Amino acid sequence: MRGRYVHRVWQPRSEALGTRRYRRPCDYSAFVPECIADTSFTLPIELSADLADAEAAVLRLQQPGDRLLTPLLHLLMRSESLASSRIEGIQVDARDLARAEARRRVGRRVGARAREVVANVEAMQLAIGHAAAVDQLNLRELLSVHEVLMRGQLQTAGQARTVQNWIGGNDHNPCGADFVPPPPESVLDLLQDLCNFCNSDQMPPLVQAAIAHAQFETIHPFDDGNGRTGRALMHILMRRRGLAPGVTPPISVALAHARSAYINGLVAFRDDKLVEWLGIIASAALSSVALAERYRTAVSDLLAEWQQRLRDGANPRSDAAAWLILEQLPSYPVLNRADAAEFSGRSLPAVDLGLRQLEDAGILDPIRDQSPSRRSWEPSGLLDLIIELESEMPVGLRAG
Repeated sequence: MRGRYVHRVWQPRSEALGTRRYRRPCDYSAFVPECIADTSFTLPIELSADLADAEAAVLRLQQPGDRLLTPLLHLLMRSESLASSRIEGIQVDARDLARAEARRRVGRRVGARAREVVANVEAMQLAIGHAAAVDQLNLRELLSVHEVLMRGQLQTAGQARTVQNWIGGNDHNPCGADFVPPPPESVLDLLQDLCNFCNSDQMPPLVQAAIAHAQFETIHPFDDGNGRTGRALMHILMRRRGLAPGVTPPISVALAHARSAYINGLVAFRDDKLVEWLGIIASAALSSVALAERYRTAVSDLLAEWQQRLRDGANPRSDAAAWLILEQLPSYPVLNRADAAEFSGRSLPAVDLGLRQLEDAGILDPIRDQSPSRRSWEPSGLLDLIIELESEMPVGLRAG
């Protein structure tokens, strides 16, 4: 979108490190985007059709009453969080994340890298659970999502920045940076305008989500965690507007597979090339829905295979704990005894019997090197399925 540059002089701190080149004042220009609350525009017919196709695909993904709805939501949210973190250079695979989540559920320590992605999952849960449900999206909700994401990692978690930040260039000053976001004194007003924009319903939901995300990244309101919070904002809006009330399409998976195109799209937005940016998001949404549909089919097939294995094995009564546990396995890439007891509502002896029957049938694979009191299992084939599906994601994102 349009905006203006404000010219500033960088004054290095007296304790600044680096060579003399970086310890002297220098000139830079910060970009202040225009407010967008009252923005309007006309899109090319072909792009409007592409965006409508993408929205229709997201709506088709929502199938109320589908028994796989909750497991699918959990799986796709993890995939979204993994990919959103990967865009920022945080590399954790699906198996490490699942094991970290299981450890965290029982109060055990989690490695630093995995903890960042677990925090991203928790921030996404807050985003689509609470922030998407409030009557009016406000600054407090955005700060809350950021606070959950960056808690324990950033001293200013949940706080808008009070210093100048920048993208690219060097670590010492913004002079020569690829992009300098607005000065800190402009941030709160721009965020309030963004919230006003998000509370409107004057444009299609996917268009609104795409513009809100790009404007958020342009403002870059936090010291760190901007990208992950901004991508969560897209999901807040898709849920608020009723586009994705149940299943969250993992758009970040598509964006992570075409990171350069995604970054170039954000730059295009700042250069007032809205059509190019919206084309990228339309393509990403379509690709993410295709992935989600493959998830649904593959998980349904895997669940049927597990059911047959259990029938061929212990074949317990229809109301046995083993069947209750089996139905929930797609939501738990790593499962422990406490998880099974909680969601099944059965006694510990019944749960232990069910877990043993599932293990004997080859449905649960025990994770080795654990004490008997802390046993965990991986549902057979589930994590491999997740990794395989995401590796097959198409990489092309088409600009409008």
